[in-house]
Amino acid sequence: MAERFSIRYQPGFTTIAAICFVMLYMPIAVLVVYAFNATDSTSAWGGFSLHWFETGWNNAQVIDASIRSLKIGATAAVLATSVATMAALATTRTPPYPGLTFKYAFINQPLMVPEIVTGVALLIFFSRIKIWSGYTGLGYLIAAHTAFCIPFAYLPIRARLESMDLTLERAAADLYATPWHVFRRITLPLLWPGILAGLMLAFVISLDDVVITEFVKSGGQDTLPTYMLGQIRRGVTPEINAISTAFLLLSVGIVTLFFFISRKRD
Repeated sequence: MAERFSIRYQPGFTTIAAICFVMLYMPIAVLVVYAFNATDSTSAWGGFSLHWFETGWNNAQVIDASIRSLKIGATAAVLATSVATMAALATTRTPPYPGLTFKYAFINQPLMVPEIVTGVALLIFFSRIKIWSGYTGLGYLIAAHTAFCIPFAYLPIRARLESMDLTLERAAADLYATPWHVFRRITLPLLWPGILAGLMLAFVISLDDVVITEFVKSGGQDTLPTYMLGQIRRGVTPEINAISTAFLLLSVGIVTLFFFISRKRD
């Protein structure tokens, strides 16, 4: 009798998965370990020390780039989440109609187009505006990050809306509540976990972005990722390892919080 086929077990799958995890996370582990190296070597261990974290903390360029990254990320996340919330309401609180699928594709377009294509397009578009207006501030980076982050905020908000029961909203409408009161008193409190999850995801995406920032930024507008990229071109140092470790911990913390918030609640 032939052995019964099990979809849960595939020969060699565990080994391949283990190799993939090692290849993905071993370099990160090495980077984190050498961030605590007491010497300036990136290959020889010289003892445990927090010296490089202190050096990075006292680096004026690092502080300036970090503040700029946080400012751009926070502003872009709030704007992207606001737009994504309105888009999610418009595409879920309505009966299906011709063109709805096109709207889904249009909103999620930044996810489907290669990021470098978006970066080049924004470079050409904003360069024209810079010539006409003479303005070269952070507004361009904020606008670019906002446009790129909208679909990342839209997905968890839309998922939350689609999982919400319409009974309470319909009952409120039957009791003569206005659409604004229904949204403020019922929809928004139930939707809040999805909004918060979308906000944090958009913030992380903006904080980590390199490609679009490299194309759109003007002189003296380095964010922390682009500053680190410029330093790596001169050679990897323990200070870069320390900054990368701090950046990694911040991103992991936000993503972990996003995971717990976005989990389906009873």
